[in-house]
Amino acid sequence: MNSPAEIAKNYLNTGTAKTQLPIAKMFVLSIFAGMFIAIAGVGATTAAVSIASPSVAKLVGACIFPAGLALSLIAGSELFTGNCLIIMPVLSKKATVGAMLKNWLVVYAGNFVGALIVSSLVVYSHTFNLFDGNLAASAVATADAKCALSFFDAFLRGIMCNLLVCLGVWMAFAATDVAGKIIGLYFPVMIFVLCGFEHSVANMYYISSGLMASDLYQIAAANLSIGNFIGNLIPVTLGNIVGGFIVGIGYWYAYIKHN
Repeated sequence: MNSPAEIAKNYLNTGTAKTQLPIAKMFVLSIFAGMFIAIAGVGATTAAVSIASPSVAKLVGACIFPAGLALSLIAGSELFTGNCLIIMPVLSKKATVGAMLKNWLVVYAGNFVGALIVSSLVVYSHTFNLFDGNLAASAVATADAKCALSFFDAFLRGIMCNLLVCLGVWMAFAATDVAGKIIGLYFPVMIFVLCGFEHSVANMYYISSGLMASDLYQIAAANLSIGNFIGNLIPVTLGNIVGGFIVGIGYWYAYIKHN
């Protein structure tokens, strides 16, 4: 197992390499990550939808969702939330702020494309017909609830989410085998889903699929609109950046910075 100090040193090289990827490859890999997170969202909703107890349903969905980060890290992809840790090589002057921002912009766009691909495939294949259409109703209700969040609530939940996601990435870097990586990332991601924290890439899937399902199945939703979709993504994304910076800057200071 890698120690925290070894993880920090290893991530400097990993994060720097991420900023040096050719844009086309960066974009393709980010599409994969958006698809992987969206697929995890489909699985989590499907597993939970027919469970009567809300708390048990939430727990079951949370147990499924870590598959998204597992796919992203092990299969190979570029995920915006995890890439907030690129602040570490920036602070160590191994990457520039401009290179970090370019990575974020390309990866965020690719994640969005990947999430929309899965949303479209799931909705228009009528997968949401499952359980007598209750899966469609659940998807719309989830999206509507996310769109109803205030800016400040969404921002704070975004911080908590990516604090946990980046800790999951960090713990996965401690392992040197696939099983260890999955175990390392599993519990932080499970906790963020269980607690209802907000992940920008997951919301790209959840809200877009809810919008599509609302239209296709004619399910009314008071707060669900493209404007509110954007209004959710802005604070959640900002919160995700802050959460990622808490982990990245904190561990950079503890293990990399020379006093």
